[in-house]
Amino acid sequence: MDLKSRKLNLIEYLLHVTDESIFNKIESFIKSDVDTEDPFNQEEMIARAQKANEDYEAGRVLTTEELEEEMKSW
Repeated sequence: MDLKSRKLNLIEYLLHVTDESIFNKIESFIKSDVDTEDPFNQEEMIARAQKANEDYEAGRVLTTEELEEEMKSW
C-alpha cells in the first residue's frame, strides 16, 4: 500500500473514532511529533537508550497497569 492510500485509510479511521479519550491520545501523539523540530541523531538515540537502561536497572519503571492508569489523565 502506498503512502497516499495509507493516509486516506488513517483519515477514514479518524472519522469513525467515537471515543474522545482515544482521539485525544492520537492527537497528542501527532502534536508531540510535529513539535519536535529535529529528529534524534545517532548519538542522541544511544544516550536515550543508555538512560532507559539505567532507569530500568534502578527500578525507575512503571508496570503496565500503572502506565494505563497514568494514561487516563493524558
